Amino acid sequence: MADYEFHKVEIADGVATVTWNRPPVNFFNMALMKELTGILDGLAKDDSVRVIALTGEGKFFSAGVDVGEHMGDMATEMIKVFHGLFHKMNEVPQPLIALVNGQALGGGAEVVLGCDMAFAHEKSKWGQPEIKVGVYPPIALVLLPRKVGRMKAMELVLAGDVIPAQEAKDLGLYNEVVPLDSFADAAKAFVGKFASLSAPVLKITKRALLQGLTGIEDFKLALRPIEELYLNELMKTEDANEGLKAFLEKRDPVWKHK
Repeated sequence: MADYEFHKVEIADGVATVTWNRPPVNFFNMALMKELTGILDGLAKDDSVRVIALTGEGKFFSAGVDVGEHMGDMATEMIKVFHGLFHKMNEVPQPLIALVNGQALGGGAEVVLGCDMAFAHEKSKWGQPEIKVGVYPPIALVLLPRKVGRMKAMELVLAGDVIPAQEAKDLGLYNEVVPLDSFADAAKAFVGKFASLSAPVLKITKRALLQGLTGIEDFKLALRPIEELYLNELMKTEDANEGLKAFLEKRDPVWKHK
């Protein structure tokens, strides 16, 4: 396997484990996301890979997209790259499992939503706090209501709440939550359940299941108007830019309500 700037890829017993590493909190910049998209493209074509696991190095799964690349003229390109990653995730034929090793926030929480399954430890947290910096999470607006229902999705997105792993599991966002000290072994066992099965049968069954979920197969169609609203209206408000600027400057935003 090739060497990567931000990732380590390990393939063993039919499992490809992709670990991103951008300390201290694994912010996703455009270079990392492009690299990850390329890795997934390659693994999707590898017949020896039956399951793909995504995780982060250190104590954070990911704190989300790098806000420094979210400002001004960079926003359009960043959204294109970020959403391109999810289009690729949506196309991967193998089961895609998030191994949530720590905080999954913002874009990191959306990566969890974009996976087929998710496994976490009890000390981790999940949340979409984007509204607190004046923006919204486009991917979550497509996927979260399908997982937790309209009312809870409204609460989580509009309040920007960050919730503990067990609550996330109770809402259906995680398959399992285990103690921190047993996370590595338990995650390996969870992923191994699928790696022991037939690769083509896993792929075909995953595709059939997704086709049975109304609207999921139209992910691109569902995301398009949300993406356009984000770029053409939200990012042109004074408050969206103030929220992002305040985050970078480590201060509270001063909303102008414009």
